[in-house]
Amino acid sequence: MLWNTLLLAMRAIRRNLLRSFLTILGVVIGVAAVITMVTLGNGATRSVSDQIASMGSSQLMLRPGQRFGPGAEAAPNFRLADVEAIRHQLSGAAAVVPVVSASATAVYQANNWSTSVTGTSNDYFAAANWVIATGRGFTEAEERAGKAVCVIGNTLRDKLFGQQPAVGAEIRIKQFACEVIGQLKAKGQSAMGSDQDDIVVMPLRTVQRRLAGTVDVNLIMVSVAAHASIDEVKTQFESLMRERRKIGEGEDDNFRVMDTRQIAETLTGTTRILTMLLGAVAAVSLLVGGIGIMNIMLVSVTERTREIGIRLAIGALEHEVLLQFLIEAVVLSSLGGAIGIALATAASMALAGVMNVPYLFDPAINLLSFVFSAAIGVIFGYFPARRAARLDPIEALRHE
Repeated sequence: MLWNTLLLAMRAIRRNLLRSFLTILGVVIGVAAVITMVTLGNGATRSVSDQIASMGSSQLMLRPGQRFGPGAEAAPNFRLADVEAIRHQLSGAAAVVPVVSASATAVYQANNWSTSVTGTSNDYFAAANWVIATGRGFTEAEERAGKAVCVIGNTLRDKLFGQQPAVGAEIRIKQFACEVIGQLKAKGQSAMGSDQDDIVVMPLRTVQRRLAGTVDVNLIMVSVAAHASIDEVKTQFESLMRERRKIGEGEDDNFRVMDTRQIAETLTGTTRILTMLLGAVAAVSLLVGGIGIMNIMLVSVTERTREIGIRLAIGALEHEVLLQFLIEAVVLSSLGGAIGIALATAASMALAGVMNVPYLFDPAINLLSFVFSAAIGVIFGYFPARRAARLDPIEALRHE
């Protein structure tokens, strides 16, 4: 009986193919939109997580000021003595890396490019999860003497050298020449959207003397040892800096310690919330599609009133008529769900490539969308089906 009812439903749908397609279009768009939004959102979340991981795990970053902007500018920078104190007094620190940043124009022959210059120690590469693809890092002698040597990022290499080898060449940074001794492996964009590969890394003393003109340090990176608790190290870190910067009890810190885990949790949490909001907005179109199905099923009941009357007159039961129209609605919505899943898969793969985020197939959201589309057919198809089942056979046969 169920099989016959299904065949009758398919025959009724096939009689009006264009109308049936237009009926399920709302469901197709709704399912495709929900799956595409969630899939791209998951890809963006994974991309952010990977970018944060590329900064280095179990890492603390110390900056002056409590916020970006005027508050941060008013706070005093750090000294090399602070770096040494942290290195000797902070238990659980695997590496302590001072960083000074500046902007400058790099020139090689007829090519020039404005880039970010980072002055630091050789430990910076391991702490910040950088890999030197070709060449080498700094020697202790180069760091002590503040020699004009540098390791460049992939973007700067492309802008200045093109396909030529960069290691061994000399570039000009402002008014001095700098020998390229290494090239970093590409990382791509950061979680904030900046190009991590647009960078020149030099010994700390070189940048302090020739670019910054000061012995201040504006960032201290601490890589936490594997056996240590990052929360305990962070607490010790804050206590030590309050003591060194002579901050009294009850006074606010004039520095901030950032944990890469917290940054990752904040950014991934934000992308998840946005994904849920976009998915919820897209799901509204599913409801619109359900209303379209109910509307067309009501029209179908009106058109087929005499057919329903004949079936009831020759002995069909009310629940059989109800089941026939309910199956028609479910078949329409399920077909829309299947087409929507196929469309969403193609759209997600294409848009993931354009947005440069990984494509992550999520079976749960695909299955949930299909089940929800079928449920839409049951919910919005029930009222027209019940109306058809409750028709009076005599009145139905009189219907023109």
